[in-house]
Amino acid sequence: MDKKFIFITGGAKSGKSSFALGLGQGFAGRKIYLATAEALDGEMEEKIRRHRQERGNGWTTIEEPRSIEERLRGLEKDGAGVVLIDCLTLWVTNLLAEGLNDGEIERRGATLASACFSSTLSIIAVSNEVGLGIVPATPLARRFRELSGVINQRMAASASEAYFVAAGMPLKLKAASQKLGIFSEVKEGRK
Repeated sequence: MDKKFIFITGGAKSGKSSFALGLGQGFAGRKIYLATAEALDGEMEEKIRRHRQERGNGWTTIEEPRSIEERLRGLEKDGAGVVLIDCLTLWVTNLLAEGLNDGEIERRGATLASACFSSTLSIIAVSNEVGLGIVPATPLARRFRELSGVINQRMAASASEAYFVAAGMPLKLKAASQKLGIFSEVKEGRK
């Protein structure tokens, strides 16, 4: 498989990570799983354990809850083949908890999308689609939803392929030859 940047979104427990792992197996070279989760409680510890077991020994796990962009640059120098980033919504949560404002988080999202697009590595980025439910009741939850939506749009616009996963079934949203979305128009100077 040639170098690609693939973006995968869908609801919680939709099968996104399993689909991403399956795609990742098709790439040659070292396989890196870039985990953004932090084991801050027993439930998250168990989820991380299950994910590690599902990946098996073919993937090297690197925990990177905040500095994904910097880590990607380092992995390019190490000669990895494919990097699976899982997941961007936890990354947004971590940046919010760090106290970054919306503009800073959006800039980090734009930088990450650009880094994934221009990377010499194949990148698979996984994120939750959080905008399909009811409007959240709290300002922080609404802020999280908005920031996640903006970052998902940037990632999908920069990606060579994009998928939506529901009930374990992937729906291809964007093929490698398509340029869709407002952010691709901005990138090309048309808006």
